[in-house]
Amino acid sequence: MKRSEQLKRHLHPGRVYRRAELAQWSKSVDRHARELVDQGVLQKLQNGLYYCPKHSAFGQVPADERELVRRFLKEDDFLLTSPNAYNTLGLGTTQLYNTHVVYNHKRHGRFTLGGLPFEFRRKPRFPRKLTEEFLLVDLLNNLPTLAEDTEMLRARARGKAKELNANKLRLAARNYGKVATRKFFNQVLADAT
Repeated sequence: MKRSEQLKRHLHPGRVYRRAELAQWSKSVDRHARELVDQGVLQKLQNGLYYCPKHSAFGQVPADERELVRRFLKEDDFLLTSPNAYNTLGLGTTQLYNTHVVYNHKRHGRFTLGGLPFEFRRKPRFPRKLTEEFLLVDLLNNLPTLAEDTEMLRARARGKAKELNANKLRLAARNYGKVATRKFFNQVLADAT
């Protein structure tokens, strides 16, 4: 049995592998990985990152975004979101963005993983999961980068802030907000009481 066939037996469809993981099953991992890429068994996503494609009735299924980021960062401590999530707040944002934002403690910059653009932002703190309070704070943090009417969004964010839990919003602003964002919410919450 060829060595690349032995490596192939350890692969599971739908999983993302780092080169170091493949090295435990092969003594010449680069050559064997190249052979498997040529056969279509593996897809090279980036240097040292491979995907064993899963097949469906419609063709190959792309790699799961969370799995891609998890393997790229080599840890689970990150928050994967997108500017599209702001549309769920009901503030009238309508733009659709073709990027994913990853808050993490390790990497910073723009990377393309599996053909998808990711913007990694190194932050000291971020929540484990998205909440409305965090999204509202994050929206105001990133307001200059959005293709929306900023004054209209600020006015609607004031109204939304009054609907949300004041203590949770104050905590989210303190933990995750920029200085201007914290001042904005301190003023809005002071006016509400």
